[in-house]
Amino acid sequence: MPTVNVSDRPARVDICLCTFRRPSVARTIAAIGAQASVGADVRLIVADNDDTPSAREVVEAAAAEAKVDLLYLHAPARNISTARNACLEAASAPYLAFLDDDLTPTPEWLASLIDTAVETKADIILGPVHAQYPAGAPAWASVADLHSTAPTILSDRSIVTGYTCNALIRRDAIGDLRFDPRRGRTGGEDTVFFHSLWKRGARFVFAEKAVIDEPVDPARISMRWLLKRSFRNGQTHAQVLRSNGEGRPALLIKALGKVGYCLMVSAVTIPFPARWRRSLVRGALHVGSLSNIMGARDLELY
Repeated sequence: MPTVNVSDRPARVDICLCTFRRPSVARTIAAIGAQASVGADVRLIVADNDDTPSAREVVEAAAAEAKVDLLYLHAPARNISTARNACLEAASAPYLAFLDDDLTPTPEWLASLIDTAVETKADIILGPVHAQYPAGAPAWASVADLHSTAPTILSDRSIVTGYTCNALIRRDAIGDLRFDPRRGRTGGEDTVFFHSLWKRGARFVFAEKAVIDEPVDPARISMRWLLKRSFRNGQTHAQVLRSNGEGRPALLIKALGKVGYCLMVSAVTIPFPARWRRSLVRGALHVGSLSNIMGARDLELY
């Protein structure tokens, strides 16, 4: 990508960070303070989603240490959509960046997102989240790498949805759209939100160099956790497809076929620990799609 002139960058950027009882938020704020110069005024908006403002002291101390301009919000209800919407209401900059409170953005993260936005004129810029596995993690975990995040890029190179763990959004593209509070405990609220932006005409691009690192919690390095998360993602995936006008019978047939294929691949790749796990997790996504198509309630993850 060609070098972008500092004068072409937006004058201000708001970074939106939702938190709920995670001490790691201090590490995330420290990494935000260590960002390379972006040629813009940067403000950090932190929405504390706990019933009481439990993170306030930690957040304010970390922001002061990192010399980060801070707006702290108490957005109670233990509903992530409530916290994300509080950030949207408070944000006023031309661009909003989102990330999670257990992640560590690399020093060039924000500059890469902004430069990609200026260069491509896109409305949504998504960066990758690279999983960092702890010492002692099973070998299959890093090989399968089921904890990292990147957008699904279709055969025509388009991207039709996104995520809040690493995104830059043009404020004007959001308009009156908000995260669905009904999904604030189940998850999938960001998938639906970004797909709604796409349906409104927003254009997405991928910024490969806008990297965020994610230290993986050892408790999440298990097939039980991965299958549950994938199943829940499948429920949201089916809803997105249905919102596009795809009928239940056709979706049911497709999902059944994909479940069968994934199970077959898992069976024949048993000698390869990463491969059979990857296929099984993919199969759980399509099982989740089946459950949504057949009218089952969404699984609550939070």
